[in-house]
Amino acid sequence: MKYILGILFLLMASAGFAQERETPLVQFSGIVITADSTRKDVIPYASVVNLTHKKSQPAVSNYEGYFTMVVHEGDSIQFSSVGYFPAMVVIPNNVTNKSLTLKVRLTPQIYNLPVFRVFPWATVEEFKKDFLTMKVADDDLALVIKNLTKATREASQGNLPRTGSEPIGQEMHDKVVNSHSITNPLLNPFAWGALIKQISDGDKKRKVTASDDGYNF
Repeated sequence: MKYILGILFLLMASAGFAQERETPLVQFSGIVITADSTRKDVIPYASVVNLTHKKSQPAVSNYEGYFTMVVHEGDSIQFSSVGYFPAMVVIPNNVTNKSLTLKVRLTPQIYNLPVFRVFPWATVEEFKKDFLTMKVADDDLALVIKNLTKATREASQGNLPRTGSEPIGQEMHDKVVNSHSITNPLLNPFAWGALIKQISDGDKKRKVTASDDGYNF
Protein backbone atom coordinates (compact mmCIF):
# COMPACT_ATOMS: atom_id res chain seq x y z
CA MET A 1 0.00 0.00 0.00
CA LYS A 2 2.85 2.34 0.85
CA TYR A 3 4.47 1.64 -2.48
CA ILE A 4 1.24 2.44 -4.34
CA LEU A 5 0.83 5.78 -2.49
CA GLY A 6 4.44 6.66 -3.23
CA ILE A 7 4.02 5.91 -6.91
CA LEU A 8 0.82 8.02 -7.07
CA PHE A 9 2.58 10.92 -5.34
CA LEU A 10 5.46 10.78 -7.79
CA LEU A 11 3.08 10.69 -10.73
CA MET A 12 1.15 13.71 -9.44
CA ALA A 13 4.33 15.65 -8.77
CA SER A 14 5.74 14.86 -12.19
CA ALA A 15 2.44 15.89 -13.79
CA GLY A 16 2.53 19.18 -11.89
CA PHE A 17 6.11 19.85 -12.93
CA ALA A 18 5.28 19.01 -16.50
CA GLN A 19 2.28 21.36 -16.42
CA GLU A 20 4.46 24.12 -14.99
CA ARG A 21 7.05 23.58 -17.67
CA GLU A 22 4.38 23.62 -20.33
CA THR A 23 3.13 27.10 -19.26
CA PRO A 24 4.21 29.45 -22.05
CA LEU A 25 6.65 32.21 -21.25
CA VAL A 26 5.81 35.84 -22.04
CA GLN A 27 8.11 38.84 -22.35
CA PHE A 28 6.23 41.42 -20.27
CA SER A 29 7.34 45.05 -20.60
CA GLY A 30 5.86 48.51 -20.34
CA ILE A 31 5.96 51.83 -18.55
CA VAL A 32 4.66 52.86 -15.12
CA ILE A 33 2.83 56.22 -15.01
CA THR A 34 0.49 58.08 -12.68
CA ALA A 35 -3.26 57.58 -12.92
CA ASP A 36 -3.92 61.33 -12.72
CA SER A 37 -5.98 62.50 -15.69
CA THR A 38 -4.27 65.90 -15.85
CA ARG A 39 -0.69 64.68 -15.54
CA LYS A 40 0.94 61.59 -17.07
CA ASP A 41 4.22 61.62 -15.20
CA VAL A 42 6.32 58.49 -15.21
CA ILE A 43 7.07 56.75 -11.90
CA PRO A 44 10.75 55.83 -11.68
CA TYR A 45 12.10 52.89 -9.70
CA ALA A 46 8.73 51.19 -9.15
CA SER A 47 8.85 47.64 -7.78
CA VAL A 48 7.53 44.86 -10.06
CA VAL A 49 6.98 41.51 -8.28
CA ASN A 50 5.60 38.22 -9.63
CA LEU A 51 3.26 37.01 -6.88
CA THR A 52 2.56 33.69 -8.63
CA HIS A 53 6.21 32.68 -8.81
CA LYS A 54 7.68 34.35 -5.75
CA LYS A 55 11.04 32.71 -6.33
CA SER A 56 11.47 34.61 -9.58
CA GLN A 57 13.67 37.68 -9.59
CA PRO A 58 11.65 40.91 -9.08
CA ALA A 59 12.13 43.82 -11.46
CA VAL A 60 12.42 47.58 -10.98
CA SER A 61 11.46 50.27 -13.46
CA ASN A 62 14.24 52.63 -14.53
CA TYR A 63 14.28 56.42 -14.13
CA GLU A 64 11.97 56.74 -17.16
CA GLY A 65 9.43 54.28 -15.70
CA TYR A 66 10.29 51.48 -18.16
CA PHE A 67 10.38 47.84 -17.02
CA THR A 68 10.73 44.40 -18.60
CA MET A 69 10.67 40.85 -17.23
CA VAL A 70 9.90 37.26 -18.26
CA VAL A 71 6.66 35.84 -16.85
CA HIS A 72 4.22 32.99 -17.47
CA GLU A 73 0.71 33.21 -18.81
CA GLY A 74 -1.75 33.63 -15.93
CA ASP A 75 0.83 35.11 -13.52
CA SER A 76 -0.19 37.92 -11.16
CA ILE A 77 2.22 40.86 -11.26
CA GLN A 78 2.13 43.51 -8.53
CA PHE A 79 3.38 47.08 -9.07
CA SER A 80 4.15 49.28 -6.07
CA SER A 81 5.96 52.52 -5.32
CA VAL A 82 6.28 54.90 -2.40
CA GLY A 83 3.36 57.34 -2.34
CA TYR A 84 1.10 55.23 -4.60
CA PHE A 85 -1.47 52.49 -4.13
CA PRO A 86 -0.33 49.06 -5.40
CA ALA A 87 -1.72 47.83 -8.72
CA MET A 88 -2.21 44.24 -9.92
CA VAL A 89 -1.86 42.97 -13.50
CA VAL A 90 -2.79 39.41 -14.53
CA ILE A 91 -1.00 38.11 -17.61
CA PRO A 92 -3.65 36.82 -20.05
CA ASN A 93 -3.48 33.47 -21.80
CA ASN A 94 -2.67 32.96 -25.47
CA VAL A 95 -0.58 36.11 -25.78
CA THR A 96 0.24 36.97 -29.39
CA ASN A 97 3.93 36.65 -30.29
CA LYS A 98 4.61 35.81 -26.64
CA SER A 99 5.15 39.51 -25.94
CA LEU A 100 2.95 41.87 -23.91
CA THR A 101 3.37 45.64 -23.54
CA LEU A 102 1.21 47.70 -21.17
CA LYS A 103 0.95 51.11 -19.52
CA VAL A 104 0.53 50.51 -15.81
CA ARG A 105 -1.17 53.36 -13.94
CA LEU A 106 -0.68 53.87 -10.21
CA THR A 107 -3.03 56.03 -8.15
CA PRO A 108 -1.35 58.57 -5.82
CA GLN A 109 -1.78 57.83 -2.12
CA ILE A 110 -2.54 61.09 -0.31
CA TYR A 111 -2.48 61.41 3.47
CA ASN A 112 -3.96 64.40 5.30
CA LEU A 113 -1.63 64.92 8.22
CA PRO A 114 -2.80 66.78 11.34
CA VAL A 115 -1.66 70.34 11.91
CA PHE A 116 1.65 70.56 13.73
CA ARG A 117 2.50 73.82 15.46
CA VAL A 118 6.03 74.71 16.42
CA PHE A 119 6.51 76.66 19.65
CA PRO A 120 9.70 78.33 20.89
CA TRP A 121 9.65 76.34 24.13
CA ALA A 122 11.27 72.93 24.34
CA THR A 123 9.53 71.92 27.57
CA VAL A 124 6.47 72.89 29.57
CA GLU A 125 8.71 74.30 32.31
CA GLU A 126 10.26 76.80 29.88
CA PHE A 127 6.80 77.92 28.80
CA LYS A 128 5.70 78.45 32.41
CA LYS A 129 8.86 80.42 33.17
CA ASP A 130 8.45 82.74 30.18
CA PHE A 131 4.75 83.16 30.84
CA LEU A 132 5.27 84.13 34.47
CA THR A 133 8.09 86.58 33.65
CA MET A 134 6.33 88.13 30.66
CA LYS A 135 5.85 91.92 30.87
CA VAL A 136 2.28 92.90 30.02
CA ALA A 137 0.59 96.28 30.58
CA ASP A 138 -1.83 95.89 33.49
CA ASP A 139 -3.93 99.04 32.88
CA ASP A 140 -5.69 100.73 29.98
CA LEU A 141 -3.65 103.93 30.32
CA ALA A 142 -0.40 102.14 29.51
CA LEU A 143 -1.99 100.54 26.44
CA VAL A 144 -3.32 103.92 25.23
CA ILE A 145 0.09 105.57 25.66
CA LYS A 146 1.73 102.73 23.76
CA ASN A 147 -0.75 102.96 20.87
CA LEU A 148 -0.49 106.77 20.65
CA THR A 149 3.25 107.03 20.26
CA LYS A 150 4.61 109.14 17.42
CA ALA A 151 5.96 106.15 15.54
CA THR A 152 2.62 104.32 15.78
CA ARG A 153 0.63 107.33 14.58
CA GLU A 154 2.97 107.97 11.67
CA ALA A 155 2.81 104.32 10.62
CA SER A 156 -1.01 104.24 10.67
CA GLN A 157 -1.55 107.68 9.14
CA GLY A 158 -1.19 106.48 5.57
CA ASN A 159 -3.51 103.49 6.07
CA LEU A 160 -6.41 105.13 7.92
CA PRO A 161 -9.26 106.68 5.86
CA ARG A 162 -9.89 110.42 6.10
CA THR A 163 -12.92 111.86 7.88
CA GLY A 164 -15.46 114.15 6.19
CA SER A 165 -14.43 117.21 8.19
CA GLU A 166 -10.75 116.97 7.21
CA PRO A 167 -11.05 118.14 3.56
CA ILE A 168 -13.54 120.87 4.58
CA GLY A 169 -11.13 122.18 7.21
CA GLN A 170 -8.29 122.17 4.68
CA GLU A 171 -10.39 124.16 2.20
CA MET A 172 -11.33 126.79 4.82
CA HIS A 173 -7.70 127.10 5.86
CA ASP A 174 -6.64 127.73 2.25
CA LYS A 175 -9.31 130.44 1.84
CA VAL A 176 -8.20 132.28 4.98
CA VAL A 177 -4.55 132.18 3.97
CA ASN A 178 -5.26 133.41 0.43
CA SER A 179 -7.64 136.22 1.52
CA HIS A 180 -5.15 137.77 3.95
CA SER A 181 -2.12 137.42 1.77
CA ILE A 182 -0.51 140.74 0.66
CA THR A 183 1.57 140.68 -2.45
CA ASN A 184 4.75 142.76 -2.67
CA PRO A 185 4.45 145.32 -5.54
CA LEU A 186 8.20 145.49 -5.89
CA LEU A 187 8.11 141.95 -7.26
CA ASN A 188 5.37 142.74 -9.80
CA PRO A 189 6.76 143.68 -13.28
CA PHE A 190 3.44 145.26 -14.30
CA ALA A 191 3.62 147.62 -11.33
CA TRP A 192 7.09 148.69 -12.41
CA GLY A 193 5.80 149.37 -15.93
CA ALA A 194 2.91 151.47 -14.60
CA LEU A 195 5.28 153.47 -12.41
CA ILE A 196 7.61 154.25 -15.30
CA LYS A 197 4.63 155.32 -17.44
CA GLN A 198 3.33 157.62 -14.71
CA ILE A 199 6.75 159.27 -14.38
CA SER A 200 6.95 159.76 -18.14
CA ASP A 201 3.43 161.22 -18.32
CA GLY A 202 4.21 163.57 -15.44
CA ASP A 203 7.25 165.08 -17.20
CA LYS A 204 5.22 165.78 -20.34
CA LYS A 205 2.48 167.44 -18.29
CA ARG A 206 5.00 169.72 -16.58
CA LYS A 207 6.40 170.86 -19.95
CA VAL A 208 2.94 171.70 -21.27
CA THR A 209 2.08 173.74 -18.15
CA ALA A 210 5.32 175.69 -18.22
CA SER A 211 4.86 176.70 -21.89
CA ASP A 212 1.38 178.02 -21.17
CA ASP A 213 2.74 180.32 -18.40
CA GLY A 214 5.38 181.83 -20.70
CA TYR A 215 8.35 180.08 -19.31
CA ASN A 216 10.91 178.61 -21.62
CA PHE A 217 12.98 175.62 -20.66
